[in-house]
Amino acid sequence: MKLPPQLYSAAQVRQLEGRLVAAGTSESALMQRAGAAAYACLRARWPAVKSIAVVCGGGNNGGDGHVVACLAQQQGMAVRVLSADSDLRTQLQGCELIVDALLGIGMRAPLSAGMVATIEAINSAGLPVLSIDLPSGLHPDTGRASPAVRAAATITFIALKQGLFIGDGQDYAGQLLFEPLLERGLEAAVGNDIGPALIRLTDADLARALPPRPRQGHKGQFGKVVIVGGGIGMPGAVRLAAEAALRVGAGLVTVASRPEHLQVVGTRPELMFHAISDGSDVGSAIAGADVVLIGPGLGRDDWARQVLTTTLAQITARARLVVDADALNLIAEGVSRQRDDHWILTPHPAEAARLLHVSTADVQVDRMLALQTLCQQRGGTMVLKGANTLVGCATETPRICDRGNPGMSVPGMGDVLGGAIAGILAQGCDPFLAALAAVFAHATAGDNCARSGIRGIAATDVALEMRTVLADLP
Repeated sequence: MKLPPQLYSAAQVRQLEGRLVAAGTSESALMQRAGAAAYACLRARWPAVKSIAVVCGGGNNGGDGHVVACLAQQQGMAVRVLSADSDLRTQLQGCELIVDALLGIGMRAPLSAGMVATIEAINSAGLPVLSIDLPSGLHPDTGRASPAVRAAATITFIALKQGLFIGDGQDYAGQLLFEPLLERGLEAAVGNDIGPALIRLTDADLARALPPRPRQGHKGQFGKVVIVGGGIGMPGAVRLAAEAALRVGAGLVTVASRPEHLQVVGTRPELMFHAISDGSDVGSAIAGADVVLIGPGLGRDDWARQVLTTTLAQITARARLVVDADALNLIAEGVSRQRDDHWILTPHPAEAARLLHVSTADVQVDRMLALQTLCQQRGGTMVLKGANTLVGCATETPRICDRGNPGMSVPGMGDVLGGAIAGILAQGCDPFLAALAAVFAHATAGDNCARSGIRGIAATDVALEMRTVLADLP
């Protein structure tokens, strides 16, 4: 079944399950349906397997596993039902596949020594693993593996758990399959007052942000973007951001940077250039801008501090602001304004840690909490970059982008994203929607580039490919 966009926390899933039972669907019936779906998945994915081990815990997840074991045995398979207390390393010998039915969303941190040993035995067996509902040991909310079963496939039920998409989730879940276990839709069964904790981005977010253009439209109608940055030795960052703003359709794009950077920026003739020798030049550079992006390659020296302070002081009420890279680091140091309900901030985990005055590890342990705290403390729209980028603001359900790939971990990729956000924002949508559309387009472009291999992707490749991602839009 196609994965729905809505993701839920463990507490929400328990609420949903409770309502299903209260509405007349017994726990036994849910268990039978889950076990049957898991067995069907096993047969479809591994049709030649004849010998399996089903490792069961004591809760409902273990019950699902027992159903799988019974069905497999009825079909003539050799089945071993094992527990966490078993000597797994010995008893797994001779099996072709492991069904992980230990914990599901019922895990409790920290794991017991026995459970850790069981998980490690499963992972070291060298066999494919089908996890039921959630790889055992993976936190259902944060996606943290402490440790967790590494599954070849995971089949999850009723609703998608957010931990499958955050943190270590995608590395441990393998192929993700979904079975709602419901004859009707989720809302029809339990009501619509339990909203998702997260929503996955889709191409519908692009269409909402970039409506059809009028045939008689002209460049002045599609926004003026000014990109401020490029400290000593960093002309490439502003050039990449400006290129991205052009590629997503901004009407006019100006780079405001050090005078010596004209020779780099000027190799793209569609870009305009405004020299900034010091903070006094900023006002004329951003005059008339619809969107100002500040930060790419900015640096953190006195020139950068002057430019940031002046930009934030002189930006007009009509202009919207995107803050990236070293501008975020300077704000974290207290150089300029600390909160704004209208700006877009785009920190990667280390920049987010500086803004929150915590460690990068703290951010990565619970990215949802980090996003929520950033939104509360800094205001506006927050784009927490990294694997499965998160987007949040105070008035919207947070979003997550499950596209993108490790090949995008290269210099300049954040500059391209910042430019894409600015370019889409300039075309008239609200900041939150602009961030959603840009994050999705950027990640999808990266995946398109990865079709010929993830190594060697350059930021300029992604900037150019975004035009292809937008090609189906009118």
